[in-house]
Amino acid sequence: MPGTRKLGRATSHRTAMLRGLVTFFLENGKIETTVTRAKEVRALAEKMITIAKEDTLANKRLVMSFVTKESVTHKLFTEIAPKYADRNGGYTRITKLGPRRGDAAEMAILELI
Repeated sequence: MPGTRKLGRATSHRTAMLRGLVTFFLENGKIETTVTRAKEVRALAEKMITIAKEDTLANKRLVMSFVTKESVTHKLFTEIAPKYADRNGGYTRITKLGPRRGDAAEMAILELI
């Protein structure tokens, strides 16, 4: 269930951070972040891709209510979702990198398969 980790932030800050990360991830297809953030972003991004597989006005409005850039929404509906039309989930991969030098936080790369 997405949204169960608090990530050390207030609700509004956490929501804004996750919206930004999901938007950046869908825009670029790859993101480097901590493992816990990657797990949260994975759940939300996969929900967005699943919604975008059916191209309806209601689904576009659902995605636009979460994704912060209209160009990313267009890319999601025209490029990303059609690639996964025959797949029932598992659109992303998390690869662990090891600890970050500054604070030893476990780092990971999240990418589209």
